[in-house]
Amino acid sequence: MASSKEMTEGAPLPLIFNFTLPLLLGNLLQQTYSLIDAAIVGKFLGIHALASVGASTSVIFLILGFCNGCCCGFGIPVAQKFGARDYTTMRRYISLGLRLAAIMSIMIALITSLCCSSILRMMQTPEAIFRNAYLYLLITFLGVPCTFFYNLLSSIIRALGDSKTPFYFLLFSTLLNILLDLFCIVILDWGVAGAAIATVVAQGLSAILCYFYMYKHFSIIQMEKGEDRFDMNLAKNLLGIGVPMGLQFSITAIGSIMLQSANNALGTACVAAFTAAMRIKMFFLCPFETIGIAMATYVGQNYGAGKPERVGQGIKSSTIMMSTYALFTFAVLMLFSRELLYLFVAPSETEIIKDATFFLHVAAVFFPLVGLLCILRYSIQGAGFTNLAMFSGVAEMIARILVSIIAVPIWGYTAVCFGDSTAWLFADIFLIPAFYYVYKKIKQMRQSVNMG
Repeated sequence: MASSKEMTEGAPLPLIFNFTLPLLLGNLLQQTYSLIDAAIVGKFLGIHALASVGASTSVIFLILGFCNGCCCGFGIPVAQKFGARDYTTMRRYISLGLRLAAIMSIMIALITSLCCSSILRMMQTPEAIFRNAYLYLLITFLGVPCTFFYNLLSSIIRALGDSKTPFYFLLFSTLLNILLDLFCIVILDWGVAGAAIATVVAQGLSAILCYFYMYKHFSIIQMEKGEDRFDMNLAKNLLGIGVPMGLQFSITAIGSIMLQSANNALGTACVAAFTAAMRIKMFFLCPFETIGIAMATYVGQNYGAGKPERVGQGIKSSTIMMSTYALFTFAVLMLFSRELLYLFVAPSETEIIKDATFFLHVAAVFFPLVGLLCILRYSIQGAGFTNLAMFSGVAEMIARILVSIIAVPIWGYTAVCFGDSTAWLFADIFLIPAFYYVYKKIKQMRQSVNMG
């Protein structure tokens, strides 16, 4: 039987670590699939196909990032009400979140699927890979409702302190994804389109199974009479938290699109190097993102329970975890980047391997910046200050745009490699004082409640 778990009592470090571990395994599993997906495409279909998948990576992140951000945001009021033990309002938030997700995901899928060609033209996608890039992008966008619902259900379950159940469904989704990938690409010979179809089908089936499992096994979310009625004020609150959180991801992605467009203009070889390196980078970024997601739930529950002092303790504990992992990642990527790249690219592609290796070495040096970014941004969001966290995305966007329009024309691919690290630095410069503001604010709110 699945169970919820409060994080409002006990030492923060083991609580955050134990919550993070299954979540981390799930995210690593997801990134493992992404690596395998790219490896299958690169090995069976060649460099041009790999570039086709990578040509639209940033715009996919823009759309799916918005969806995932909304899902995380919809989970925050659930975590807060769970921490406050207001289960009636919590269930009403869950019901509203599912309805809003249905409307938003269908609208997003329709609009984006109609704009695929224009998006790729805008991004200066090379003609040699345009058709395959279009097919991959179109199928991915049509599958947005599957992605939206899967991530929303996972966010709700995590808000209840259970990070294990989403992992099990992600494990199922990943294994199914890999099998469908091989079937669609190798057996059916559907090419790049097969990779996208495999992902959408796997996520859709996982979302359906997760939905029925959640309502069957989590007694705390079983709706009582009248709790599923539509409430405009609660809906506004959900959108007020979820949409800014989604926009933060999208705003960040706008800068990534600019950077990728600048890289696309450098030719197919640079696109392939960027694609291979990005898959590996995203794999190693997973734990940073995971610690951040754990902090959103931790802060949300403790904020709802009126325990701001535990928020500060959680920040210290998560920073220790992040720093330890950053050192490990630095060592691995400095020593084994080239060997990891052989998963995607043949050893004979020396220029691509050289460029991709440099990209990974630069990323490894600056990973502590993104680790701090994730901890602070998600903590601010967990406290409900999503509008403030959104501005860190603006800082990232500005940095990547500046690199794209100023640095890339001068230094070429080298500037592309420093785009992300520059963005992380800009975001941290904003987030550090922003977090101190939020922390001071929630402590003052608690003092006011005590005095009242």
